[in-house]
Amino acid sequence: MFTGIVTDVGEVVALAPRGELRRLRIACSYESDGVALGASIACSGVCLTVVAVAREGDRTIFDVDAAAETLAVTTVAIWAQGTRINLERALRIGDELGGHIVTGHVDGVARVMSRDDFDDMSRFWVEAPHELSRFIAKKGSVALDGVSLTVNDVDGDRFSVLLIPHTLAVTTLGARRAGDALNIEVDLMARYAARLSDAQSHGN
Repeated sequence: MFTGIVTDVGEVVALAPRGELRRLRIACSYESDGVALGASIACSGVCLTVVAVAREGDRTIFDVDAAAETLAVTTVAIWAQGTRINLERALRIGDELGGHIVTGHVDGVARVMSRDDFDDMSRFWVEAPHELSRFIAKKGSVALDGVSLTVNDVDGDRFSVLLIPHTLAVTTLGARRAGDALNIEVDLMARYAARLSDAQSHGN
């Protein structure tokens, strides 16, 4: 589990195919002794497992493998050497839940439709895949590229989020523009509520 509170911005430094997998090497500022083999790290919202870790100069380097399903439903397939990604290590018992509960199981790819900058903030209008729209509600939560955000308005498959200066500064969202693709994970509570509603309606 994660919270959607980004703790570092990493950089993809190498990619290599390994059968149906793709191995990614990611550089970050985490201490190497704090990144264990087998640990889960959310990489722009995608939960990936650390399979190797080393220290190179002043950076920690860790490897992860992206499976075929991950490549099919997330933006990992378009990452290249130099791509910057949001990082968050898995939530530990006793940690503060600063955002909302995020699983790291990305639901699909959304797209930035417009960006409006004002007062050092930005408002994004984002289009979600149609099948996810019913899980997105005004004042609800959504994770975009692993960042926990509050939905401001909803209009069909489109919704808006407001990014404060801190979020723009410490995540990759500050560099996003209209047309960019974002990993989206809908709120777990919204999914459960919808499933409960469907079960009740089918039972009547």
